[in-house]
Amino acid sequence: MIRVVYRWKVKEDDFVNFQEVWSRTTNHIHETVAGALGSFMLRSSEDPTEILTVAKWDSVENWKAFWVADNPSEMKGMREIGERISVTVYDEVDDFTRSHVE
Repeated sequence: MIRVVYRWKVKEDDFVNFQEVWSRTTNHIHETVAGALGSFMLRSSEDPTEILTVAKWDSVENWKAFWVADNPSEMKGMREIGERISVTVYDEVDDFTRSHVE
Protein backbone atom coordinates (compact mmCIF):
# COMPACT_ATOMS: atom_id res chain seq x y z
CA MET A 1 0.00 0.00 0.00
CA ILE A 2 1.03 3.56 -0.60
CA ARG A 3 -0.33 6.94 0.37
CA VAL A 4 0.01 9.90 -1.96
CA VAL A 5 -0.05 13.31 -0.29
CA TYR A 6 -1.15 16.20 -2.50
CA ARG A 7 -0.50 19.64 -1.03
CA TRP A 8 -2.80 22.44 -2.26
CA LYS A 9 -3.24 26.18 -1.83
CA VAL A 10 -6.92 27.13 -1.98
CA LYS A 11 -8.34 30.58 -1.36
CA GLU A 12 -10.70 30.62 1.63
CA ASP A 13 -13.59 31.82 -0.57
CA ASP A 14 -13.03 28.84 -2.89
CA PHE A 15 -12.76 26.16 -0.21
CA VAL A 16 -16.38 24.92 -0.26
CA ASN A 17 -16.30 24.62 -4.04
CA PHE A 18 -12.91 22.87 -3.92
CA GLN A 19 -14.22 20.44 -1.31
CA GLU A 20 -17.27 19.59 -3.45
CA VAL A 21 -15.17 19.06 -6.59
CA TRP A 22 -12.60 17.01 -4.64
CA SER A 23 -15.38 14.82 -3.23
CA ARG A 24 -16.81 14.04 -6.67
CA THR A 25 -13.31 13.58 -8.12
CA THR A 26 -11.97 11.25 -5.45
CA ASN A 27 -15.10 9.11 -5.50
CA HIS A 28 -14.99 8.88 -9.30
CA ILE A 29 -11.32 7.87 -9.24
CA HIS A 30 -12.00 5.32 -6.47
CA GLU A 31 -14.85 3.79 -8.49
CA THR A 32 -13.17 3.76 -11.92
CA VAL A 33 -9.37 3.53 -11.58
CA ALA A 34 -7.65 0.22 -10.82
CA GLY A 35 -5.89 0.25 -7.46
CA ALA A 36 -7.40 3.49 -6.14
CA LEU A 37 -8.64 2.93 -2.58
CA GLY A 38 -10.06 6.33 -1.65
CA SER A 39 -8.81 9.54 -0.12
CA PHE A 40 -9.26 11.95 2.76
CA MET A 41 -8.80 15.71 3.08
CA LEU A 42 -7.09 17.75 5.78
CA ARG A 43 -7.23 21.53 6.22
CA SER A 44 -4.64 23.40 8.26
CA SER A 45 -6.05 25.01 11.39
CA GLU A 46 -3.25 27.59 11.29
CA ASP A 47 -3.54 28.43 7.58
CA PRO A 48 -6.99 27.56 6.16
CA THR A 49 -5.67 28.01 2.61
CA GLU A 50 -3.38 24.98 3.05
CA ILE A 51 -5.10 21.72 2.13
CA LEU A 52 -3.75 18.18 2.04
CA THR A 53 -5.51 15.40 0.20
CA VAL A 54 -4.19 11.94 0.99
CA ALA A 55 -4.99 9.10 -1.39
CA LYS A 56 -4.54 5.41 -0.69
CA TRP A 57 -3.42 3.10 -3.51
CA ASP A 58 -2.83 -0.62 -3.56
CA SER A 59 0.53 -0.19 -5.35
CA VAL A 60 2.87 2.44 -6.68
CA GLU A 61 2.52 0.82 -10.12
CA ASN A 62 -1.24 1.47 -10.22
CA TRP A 63 -0.75 5.04 -9.03
CA LYS A 64 1.94 5.64 -11.68
CA ALA A 65 -0.40 4.27 -14.37
CA PHE A 66 -2.97 6.87 -13.23
CA TRP A 67 -0.36 9.62 -12.92
CA VAL A 68 1.10 9.05 -16.42
CA ALA A 69 1.24 12.68 -17.55
CA ASP A 70 1.74 14.27 -14.10
CA ASN A 71 -1.58 16.00 -14.71
CA PRO A 72 -4.44 13.48 -14.72
CA SER A 73 -7.52 14.79 -16.48
CA GLU A 74 -9.67 13.54 -13.58
CA MET A 75 -8.09 16.21 -11.36
CA LYS A 76 -8.60 19.11 -13.81
CA GLY A 77 -11.53 20.60 -11.85
CA MET A 78 -9.48 20.70 -8.66
CA ARG A 79 -6.55 22.36 -10.44
CA GLU A 80 -8.91 25.05 -11.78
CA ILE A 81 -9.86 26.03 -8.21
CA GLY A 82 -6.68 25.38 -6.22
CA GLU A 83 -2.97 25.40 -6.87
CA ARG A 84 -1.31 22.02 -6.45
CA ILE A 85 1.95 22.70 -4.60
CA SER A 86 3.41 19.21 -4.36
CA VAL A 87 2.80 15.49 -4.71
CA THR A 88 4.70 13.02 -2.50
CA VAL A 89 4.42 9.23 -2.43
CA TYR A 90 4.86 7.36 0.86
CA ASP A 91 4.96 3.64 1.56
CA GLU A 92 2.33 2.75 4.13
CA VAL A 93 4.16 1.02 6.97
CA ASP A 94 1.34 0.65 9.50
CA ASP A 95 -2.18 2.00 9.92
CA PHE A 96 -3.90 1.80 13.29
CA THR A 97 -6.67 4.28 12.47
CA ARG A 98 -10.21 3.13 13.06
CA SER A 99 -13.46 4.03 11.40
CA HIS A 100 -15.77 6.20 13.45
CA VAL A 101 -18.69 4.04 14.54
CA GLU A 102 -21.59 5.35 16.58
